[in-house]
Amino acid sequence: MSRIDSIPAAEVDSAPALTATQLVHAAHEGPGEWWRDAVIYQVYPRSFADGNGDGIGDLPGVTARLPHLKALGIDAVWLSPFYRSPQKDAGYDVSDYRDVDPLFGTLADFDEMLAAAHAMGIRVIVDVVPNHTSDQHAWFQEALAAPEGSPERARYLFREGKGENGELPPNNWQSIFGGPAWTRVTAGPGAHVVTGAEGEVAGQWYLHMFDSTQPDLDWTNPEVRTEFEDVLRFWLDKGVDGFRIDVAHGMVKQDGLPDWDGSVSMVEGTDAGAPEDGSTGAGNSGPMFDQEGVHDIYRAWHKVLAEYDGDRALVAEAWVEPLSRLARYVRPDEMHQAFNFSFLTTAWDAAPLRAVVAASLHASDEVGAPTTWVLSNHDVVRHPSRLGLAEPGLRPNGIFAHEPQPDEELGLRRARAASLLMLGLPGSSYLYQGEELGLPEHTSLPNEVREDPAFFRTEGAEAGRDGCRVPLPWSAEAPGLGFGATDKTWLPQPESYKALAADAQYGVAGSTFEMYKAALEIRKAENLGAGSLAWVDAYADSTDVIAFRNGDVVVLANLGSEPVVLPHGAQVLVESGPTFSDRSADPQVRVPSDTTVWFRA
Repeated sequence: MSRIDSIPAAEVDSAPALTATQLVHAAHEGPGEWWRDAVIYQVYPRSFADGNGDGIGDLPGVTARLPHLKALGIDAVWLSPFYRSPQKDAGYDVSDYRDVDPLFGTLADFDEMLAAAHAMGIRVIVDVVPNHTSDQHAWFQEALAAPEGSPERARYLFREGKGENGELPPNNWQSIFGGPAWTRVTAGPGAHVVTGAEGEVAGQWYLHMFDSTQPDLDWTNPEVRTEFEDVLRFWLDKGVDGFRIDVAHGMVKQDGLPDWDGSVSMVEGTDAGAPEDGSTGAGNSGPMFDQEGVHDIYRAWHKVLAEYDGDRALVAEAWVEPLSRLARYVRPDEMHQAFNFSFLTTAWDAAPLRAVVAASLHASDEVGAPTTWVLSNHDVVRHPSRLGLAEPGLRPNGIFAHEPQPDEELGLRRARAASLLMLGLPGSSYLYQGEELGLPEHTSLPNEVREDPAFFRTEGAEAGRDGCRVPLPWSAEAPGLGFGATDKTWLPQPESYKALAADAQYGVAGSTFEMYKAALEIRKAENLGAGSLAWVDAYADSTDVIAFRNGDVVVLANLGSEPVVLPHGAQVLVESGPTFSDRSADPQVRVPSDTTVWFRA
């Protein structure tokens, strides 16, 4: 771990005492449900591994690469959607919730993958997309063919337009992907989306908070609620261990669908320091989000999962602030986890990070739930690139080649430090595929290969999310970097991925993969996920250092410019980057800038 450097013993600074009297969170002593302290790995199937050589990842590819996840030491995987879909939004436009899209394989392939994962002791969470369906879903096709006011249309949010002839949308809501959140259809049976052809009679409008091919469901309709409870049971009967709920805070809209002039971006925020409540400005607000009715849905779903053994889990993708509002999703009779996007969007700055950690643990403790930490996913710029920007608090919606580029070396150093800090926190942690390899965002994708609807609906103003969804590099010398049996990859891989390929990191001391692997092993051995957190007194108000005790382990992250000296006899367990020591008989370890260490002292 540490390396000896040429620092004379006489020049070594003294280290402060490591008393930690400011207890923020006590160790969990209740039921040991697996999800309370699990490390869960997100698999984005189309970019994880290709089993048939067509350039698109699939379920057989996931099965083949499960040994990588076993070696890494994760507890569970979360699979992004693999259901039947026209793929207008990478599978988040579902046309059949009970089948696998041929792009990814078959139901038999899913069963094989699930069995293989369980045999390795890896649990499996699948994505559910309940806010909207594809416009190719049987229900929406029935709605288009049915008259206004019919039961078929009542499953969705069809409304009359404003203006003399209904030519204006029902309200001023904007899509998260850009442009209006309403699309008009032709009138009467056999209706379809308005194309502007001569002789068409325009009719009602339907709401779509995302792409126009993703009509929002009306969750006040009992038929919708019954359908999704049945969908949950279909996958529970197959043996899945839980569900990640897409747009968990958006399924119920305010009565009357009133106008609103705010922004609905999924990745907002400012660079200001987080206040005591941990807010960063990343939470969605407005009459289409965080309505009281969503909690009735999750209480019903909680009961469905309780019918099955094995502590099945519900995970909320809810961009909600303040954290006290987010905690309402994980009350004892609702969900089990909720992604902590306030943590994800906090700048690389000691004081705001301490604030969001403390606020998160306090809010979760109030309802008896674990805090669920995350730094990257398929919707945000990868954190090695975010943290490598000149302003490491920026949260762009993708990065174009003509825009200021991240410093990859600095970004990776900070990302490793941030990840090791996160994994030392009590609670559950989520990893996004490829972060264990240190993969950066692909910032030079040609526009002609982009597929994210956010790029097209904003007319190219936003780069979108393709840059974080590039196929993984498994083998440095293989075609397509080993993504599949051919050189095909549905998005091109950047040149930097070759040096970061998995086989170039296995067994290599200091590699990002080996750092993650060591951290997960120690995390499990020391029971850090179910542990406690107390700030180290000497650094409790530091502008450069975050330090806390979790059980017998001290986690220290140096965000400042000068090295931090550890006490005599400190035993470093894992480090995000090289530390160095003096040459005395009783050497002291120094932690450089943008480095995190776990140690005993």
